[in-house]
Amino acid sequence: MTKTQKAEIIEVLSNEFKDAQSVIFCDYKGLSVSKLEALRKMARAKDAKVQVVKNTLATIALTNAELTGVALKDTNILVWGADSISTSKVAADFAKDNDKFVIKSAYIDREPADAAKVEAFAKLPGREELLGMLASVWMGPIRNFTIGLDALRQKREEA
Repeated sequence: MTKTQKAEIIEVLSNEFKDAQSVIFCDYKGLSVSKLEALRKMARAKDAKVQVVKNTLATIALTNAELTGVALKDTNILVWGADSISTSKVAADFAKDNDKFVIKSAYIDREPADAAKVEAFAKLPGREELLGMLASVWMGPIRNFTIGLDALRQKREEA
C-alpha cells in the first residue's frame, strides 16, 4: 500500500469516525469470508459500517477524530455507525451467533467502553421500539375513554 493510499484511508476513516456515535472493535480471527459478508449485510441494514483496518491506520484516524483511550492490538474489525444502540446490536447479535467473533472494546457516545457496555447497549430497545412504546402510552387515555363511552352506551341500551 502506498503512502497516498494510506493517507486516503486515514482521511476517509477520520471523517467517518467524526460523524459516528459509536465505534466497536472486534476480533474476527477464524471467520470465513461468507460470515464477514453476512456481518456487512447485517450492518448495512442498520445503517452501520464494517471494515478491517490496519491498527496503525485506525489509531491515526481515531486520533484525528478526537477519540482516544483505547489501544488496538492483534486483529481488529471495526463496526461503526451514527446510532449507538443499533451499532451495538449489530456487533452483539453477530457475536452471539459466531463464537469466533469477539467484541473487545469500543467508543460509545464518543467515550471509551468495554465489551460489557456494548452488550448492555445492545439490550436497550431501539428507536423504532421506543416510538412504538411512546405511541402506546399516548393512545392509552384515548383507548380508556372510548372503552368508557362504549360501556356507557351499552348500559343505556339495556335500560
